[in-house]
Amino acid sequence: MAKPGDTPQTSSGAVVPPIELSTTFKREADGSFKSGYFYTRHSNPNRSQLEEALCALEYGAEAFSFASGMAASMAALLALQTGDHIVVPKECYHGTLSLIHDIFPRWGLAFSLVDMTRIDEVKAALTPRTKLIWIESPSNPCLRLSDLAAISELAHHHGAHVLCDNTMSSPLNQNPLLFGCDIVLHSTTKYINGHSDVLGGVLITRERGPLAERLRQVQVCGGGVPAPFDCWLTSRSLATLELRVRQQNSSALRVAEFLAEHGKIRQVYYPWLPSHPHYALAQKQMRGGGGVLSFQVAGGESAAKKLVANVLRIHRATSLGGVETLIEHRASMERPDTETPRDLVRMSLGLEPVQDILDDLAAALAV
Repeated sequence: MAKPGDTPQTSSGAVVPPIELSTTFKREADGSFKSGYFYTRHSNPNRSQLEEALCALEYGAEAFSFASGMAASMAALLALQTGDHIVVPKECYHGTLSLIHDIFPRWGLAFSLVDMTRIDEVKAALTPRTKLIWIESPSNPCLRLSDLAAISELAHHHGAHVLCDNTMSSPLNQNPLLFGCDIVLHSTTKYINGHSDVLGGVLITRERGPLAERLRQVQVCGGGVPAPFDCWLTSRSLATLELRVRQQNSSALRVAEFLAEHGKIRQVYYPWLPSHPHYALAQKQMRGGGGVLSFQVAGGESAAKKLVANVLRIHRATSLGGVETLIEHRASMERPDTETPRDLVRMSLGLEPVQDILDDLAAALAV
């Protein structure tokens, strides 16, 4: 299995592997495909390189890449059957909730929303039809943690699978498959690509078998696969993933500590702060707090929006995991029925000097 950052051998000796844009590949005289590739919706050299590297990062058996994180999420749900039931966290990415609320009920998929940080609520939500527990840990946007090992044990005893959306953490900070989860999901748009220039998603399974086969079928037949150039760009970014995440972890902790001591901030949410309610669990199943934090501003929604409006160096934009530091009033970006506090601001730390970010926040808060 390839390791992240490995460069495949090329016939020319090029250090950087080529982009192979061809949609189709030649047959041999006997009808076989010597290269193993025959049509790029099924597989492509650039996609194979990316999937092997992501498998290694998450200690998985098979990886299935998609054109976006939402395409990957949809594929995971399409692998279920009509009449199946899933358990979903109340707090998770609003795009996931839109799939659950608006798209899949028409396909006969039932769901229960629970506080995924409470194992008793998860257990109470299980039914004979439950086939999947969907975890997002840390959650978006309040960075609550779920006990991956405990939920996996519960699900497997019940005959269900567990999927963990690991986008907020990145594979450098957390590996859910090592705690018993069956599938890990990433929007590779975020930390894995890390340059705010490529959409992508991936599902990685802990084992080969029927589940992986169903996901492969959805990937190939559905056709929502990434282009070779997108795979090439994302693979390029893996060489700097550890350096980027290490710096983003450090900067986010500095900013969280600064905000936690500021008189105009009501509450800071960051797993690596000892004040976080799941700090002990974070120390157990994570290696770093990640580059995202959120906080509630004293003075309510108007004060939160004013803070976001008054930053100068930080970018007002929606996303996370890139080299630029981003800030947003989060509830404004979510579903109308969002439970995100109206005074909450979410930040994703980039690679700028952290003192510049601290100075910008201090000035905006002073206004």
